[in-house]
Amino acid sequence: MEEEDQRKVTDLVIELVRRLLSQQNPQNQNPSSPHFSQSLRYALRILSSRLTPSISPDADAIAESIKRRLATQGNSSDALTFAELYTKFASKNGPGSVNNKWAVLYLLKIISEDRKTGIDSSVFLPNLGLDDAEMGNNESVLNGKDDREKGWKNGVLLVSKDPENLREISFREFRNLVKEENEVSEEALVRDVLYACQGIDGKYVKFDSNLDGYALSNLVKVPRATRIIVRKLCELGWLFRKVKGYISESMDRFPAEDVGTVGQAFCAALQDELSEYYKLLAVLEAQSMNPIPLVSDSASSRNYLTLRRLSVWFAEPMVKMRLMAVLVDKCKVLRGGAMAGSIHLHAQHGDPLVHNFMRRLLRRVCSPLFEMVRSWVLEGELEDIFAEFFIVGQPVKAESLWREGYRLHAGMLPSFISQSLAQRILRTGKSINFLRVCCDDRGWADAATEAAAAAGTTTRRGGLGYGETDALESLVMEAAKRIDKHLLDVIYKRYKFKEHCLAIKRYLLLGQGDFVQYLMDIVGPELSEPANTISSFKLAGLLESAIRSSNAQYDDPDILDRLRVKMMPHGTGDRGWDVFSLEYDARVPLDTVFTESVMARYLRIFNFLWKLRRVEHALIGAWKTMKPNCITSHAFTKLQRAVKLQLVSTLRRCQVLWNEMNHFVTNLQYYIMFEVLEVSWSNFSNEMEVAKDLDDLLAAHEKYLHSIVEKSLLGERSQTIYKSLFVLFDRILQFRSHADRLYEGILELQARTVESSSRDKNKSRQAKDKSSEPGSWIADGRKALTQRASELLQNMGQDLDALATEYKSLLEGFLAQLPVQQHIDLKFLLFRLDFTEFYSQQHPTI
Repeated sequence: MEEEDQRKVTDLVIELVRRLLSQQNPQNQNPSSPHFSQSLRYALRILSSRLTPSISPDADAIAESIKRRLATQGNSSDALTFAELYTKFASKNGPGSVNNKWAVLYLLKIISEDRKTGIDSSVFLPNLGLDDAEMGNNESVLNGKDDREKGWKNGVLLVSKDPENLREISFREFRNLVKEENEVSEEALVRDVLYACQGIDGKYVKFDSNLDGYALSNLVKVPRATRIIVRKLCELGWLFRKVKGYISESMDRFPAEDVGTVGQAFCAALQDELSEYYKLLAVLEAQSMNPIPLVSDSASSRNYLTLRRLSVWFAEPMVKMRLMAVLVDKCKVLRGGAMAGSIHLHAQHGDPLVHNFMRRLLRRVCSPLFEMVRSWVLEGELEDIFAEFFIVGQPVKAESLWREGYRLHAGMLPSFISQSLAQRILRTGKSINFLRVCCDDRGWADAATEAAAAAGTTTRRGGLGYGETDALESLVMEAAKRIDKHLLDVIYKRYKFKEHCLAIKRYLLLGQGDFVQYLMDIVGPELSEPANTISSFKLAGLLESAIRSSNAQYDDPDILDRLRVKMMPHGTGDRGWDVFSLEYDARVPLDTVFTESVMARYLRIFNFLWKLRRVEHALIGAWKTMKPNCITSHAFTKLQRAVKLQLVSTLRRCQVLWNEMNHFVTNLQYYIMFEVLEVSWSNFSNEMEVAKDLDDLLAAHEKYLHSIVEKSLLGERSQTIYKSLFVLFDRILQFRSHADRLYEGILELQARTVESSSRDKNKSRQAKDKSSEPGSWIADGRKALTQRASELLQNMGQDLDALATEYKSLLEGFLAQLPVQQHIDLKFLLFRLDFTEFYSQQHPTI
């Protein structure tokens, strides 16, 4: 193919010569003529020469220049026509097209310029007639003295010799002038600059500590321009000295904690860049051994170095070395993720050279960091010997592993990892450790392998690197999704989290009605005793009895085994009611959710609900004692009318007060059990179903517990109304004691009345003996009995009136505080308590 192309070129040259010669003399176009042969050799010599124009081979630039000239000359239409023709010409590619399009355009441009010099167009492209001048005469290439003076012969530039050697004399004088101005040769300065760029003092260029850089000695005589260019070139040596010093210092201190693996990787990356720099200096040193030719010397094919050429060679290394020096200054006091983040900020650059350099550097620097992420996300291993990772671990107990075992270190979080991604990375590794330590589970390994396969990466080292943020996010998301799902499955199925939450609701929050009622019935007499006389073992036995006597006996034995009696610290005067409580033993891993602080809040709720149930139980007991006495009150028919009216009035006041208290307690208990506990439990159950990880589960449980505390008046902002409520409870319990004393007195009075009647009938000696006892009502007769009954009823009536007045005042104060509570559900409590608007009509301020 090449031989065929060569024959085509030769044929075209022969045809070109034949046509040029035919314009002058048709006889010269005969290929066998000597003139034709000489012209052909001359044309081939010109075409095969290495002479090139002093312009860059840029076809677009030449075309733009031609178009601009046509436009400035007023030939707009010609400029448009040329633009269209050039577009078609430039689009022609492939076989048969012109390769050197710029050369064709350049030729056309030169021809156009030559036409404007006034040369006759008839001789512009003449015959290439060669005579003896071409063969042997050195005065000109073509013929004629006039041609030499003109410089052109039929469109060909003539090249002449200098018979007086003026050119040689000028160059000799220039050489002598350069030697006089420069005490040191440029070759020596170039070598010294190369030494300085390696951190080595040369013969003339040395490091000046005062100037903090390399410079020529003031004793060396060189032009000011040379001194300036040497100083600029030696900046590279100063930068190299800084970078090399940092690498040496860091490697000497390794394995110190302030260097770390990221710092070591940074030094290794810098050393690799310096290795490339050393290769460049080796090439330049080889070129510096070649002598620098003067203008008069013939062009040498060997490369040589001058200071100006060196400045061109140093352009790219200078940019890189400046970057490395800046990074060295920034990273002196940084390590780990902070160092990687600082370097990443310098990679945000518009220069492709800088961007690619920083990207290559960061891939090396971030390699240890990404390996830590991979190991943490897929294996749960915190391979951070030098505290460089943005996740920090600390030794804690198993129950505190999830909440306190690991945390984010914001100072070590690199800027190319977002806060949300860092939180997801933290949670994923934390889930693996929780499964391994607290749950004794190994299923997370299969989930991690599946996540790596789904993300398109491997579990081996080196699978991630800088610039692969999307791959990192994909791996973390897949791993988090699978491992968190596996963790929740273990918590729900293996450790029965939902069942334990329900058990706490039923026993600690008193949701198991029959169990609570039976427990209160059998422990009531025991808890009425002083706290320091109560045996916790006996209470534990009563708890077992309550479980066996209620539907609680059908629960899971593991759940029932966790339910225990707890006696709180007590002081002098405390009763068993004040210190009795139940506790639930939440073992590992459930104690991650049911921590000590959480169980303390459950204990507060239990104490409140237990006090509410105690008040309800007291009112029920009062009702049990009230009803049979009302039925048997006909035994007082023989008493005076005033006493009977007084008795009915006292009983009525007691019944009315009981009704008011029972209304309050019933509605309050309904509000707590249904609108607080059941609604909160329903919301918690729904959130458990949609929880995606353990953090969501913890947040849902915290929200559940917080809702109960706030709605039950146990929050910090409800302390005032909470204290008012407990004062009301105390008054209700006080009412129970008053009612018991009243009906005990009535029973005793009734018994004495029956006994007095039987004495009148029987007149027995035994009754006389009893009547002789001092202080006996019977001894005093019916009048004394009536007087004693009147005094008892009067005193009890006064006590009940005082208690009723105090209770109403406290209740009104309690109701007045409900509207100002911040929680919206507390307003519904007011609506329930005052649904008939009885209190609001009596007191419009409520």
